[in-house]
Amino acid sequence: MARRRRARAGRNDDRPELALAAAAKKPHSGVLEPAAAARLAVARRAKPSPVPDHVRLVLTLELRRELVEKLSLKAIKSERNIEAIVIALTEETAKRWR
Repeated sequence: MARRRRARAGRNDDRPELALAAAAKKPHSGVLEPAAAARLAVARRAKPSPVPDHVRLVLTLELRRELVEKLSLKAIKSERNIEAIVIALTEETAKRWR
């Protein structure tokens, strides 16, 4: 006979509620402002990084083989890893958005 799981303990009211969680519970029209939606998305998906003012975001990319070979070639020539190349390209693109 399988054991029944215990019910999870309720929320400890001694702890303050996170600002993003409180904002998500407030009644609204169902649509967040883009900046608030971005902060909420990062809060949900990203993990803290040991580097100050950075977060760890794990992505799985499905790319064309030709593109990956070009990225790998660029990484090898510049003596960096492919992740550093993708980060640099992403940051360059983000500068154009500003």
